[in-house]
Amino acid sequence: MKVVKEPIEFDWYEGNIKKNLQSHNVAEREAEEVFFDENKREYPDPKHSQKEIRKVVAGKTRNGRLLIIVYTLRKNYIRIISARDLNKRREGDLYEKAA
Repeated sequence: MKVVKEPIEFDWYEGNIKKNLQSHNVAEREAEEVFFDENKREYPDPKHSQKEIRKVVAGKTRNGRLLIIVYTLRKNYIRIISARDLNKRREGDLYEKAA
């Protein structure tokens, strides 16, 4: 997988937009903000990478909301699969170790 320092463009599947908004109250533009957080941290997601390589990014939005984003790269596009609040009890160290 190639590394993208700054996203070129986001590619959304309509079903994921609805799922993230309904289930996690995360709108597509808010999820995209995480990729511009200078302190964001990225991790591989081998458990869910059987069909395509997926990664997880933990970061803050402009309003300070900590989110976990699961995504994949497709050509020059970042496709966000899942976006939800970071669970501080389970995943807090994913972001806090780096900040």
